[in-house]
Amino acid sequence: MTLGLPDRLRADPATPDLLATELDVNPRALELLLGHLVTLGIVELAGTGYRTTEFGEHLCADADNGLHNLLHQDTAAGRADLAFVDLAHGIRTGEPAYPVRYGRDFRADLAEQPHLRDTFDRQMTWRLGDRIPQFVAAVDWSRFRMIVDVGGGPGDLLAAVLDAHPGVCGHLVDLEVGPALRNFSRLGDRARATAGSFFDPLPEADACLLFNILHDWDDEQCHRVLARCVDALNRDGRVIIVESIRGLRASTEMDLVMLVHFGGQERSVAQFEELAETHGLVLDSVTEVADERCVLEFRKHPI
Repeated sequence: MTLGLPDRLRADPATPDLLATELDVNPRALELLLGHLVTLGIVELAGTGYRTTEFGEHLCADADNGLHNLLHQDTAAGRADLAFVDLAHGIRTGEPAYPVRYGRDFRADLAEQPHLRDTFDRQMTWRLGDRIPQFVAAVDWSRFRMIVDVGGGPGDLLAAVLDAHPGVCGHLVDLEVGPALRNFSRLGDRARATAGSFFDPLPEADACLLFNILHDWDDEQCHRVLARCVDALNRDGRVIIVESIRGLRASTEMDLVMLVHFGGQERSVAQFEELAETHGLVLDSVTEVADERCVLEFRKHPI
């Protein structure tokens, strides 16, 4: 994927020698790779050269299936998955493998390399895709005057909620807010985005939205995030958590992804209740939505 062969050979069949010159790689080694890609059905011989098959087009950048972003070694997801070679470190210690491979954690890497942050945001946008209306419909958002999207990235879900509910305002908090600000431009003063950490004090809120946030962290850090949310909530505030839930169709593969990338994990409803109880949060509802995710709604309750 890093060589971009499916895209290059779809546009114009080429010989190994020509490709090797274009890509600055070893011609013999490239021919060995192409031979294996023929076996896999990704490319095929076309005269003296190779071209991408119909099956191979699924790996092209415009295939709109997320595979290119996941498999390319210079995207956030592809780079992170290479850390699986150090899975044993995670199993031994319970710590992420990513810093073992790269010398810094995933988020520091995204901050240091903007192109990685861009590919990460694009992957999250693709994963939401046409599922956004289901998440919008899963919660009665009209109850809230102000929703704070905690670590909301490009803000696709918050923007959709505000589109559907003209009386609601939103405030997104994340380390990088450029994509969110562009996303919110059509919403005027109903949507704000502030650069900051969710470990710091959050803006006042009627509801705090945590979409795919807590599974990145161990219990200690989850408590820090939830404490900030509770401090920001008004008396009748809600915390709305959207995650893959262990025991409710969550993939066991994602447990290892979270461990390797971040040192986190997927959690069961009971585990979320245990985390939330410490902060005076009571579970009101669990709604299975889409893409193995559920919406958990917690209400603030006096301790």
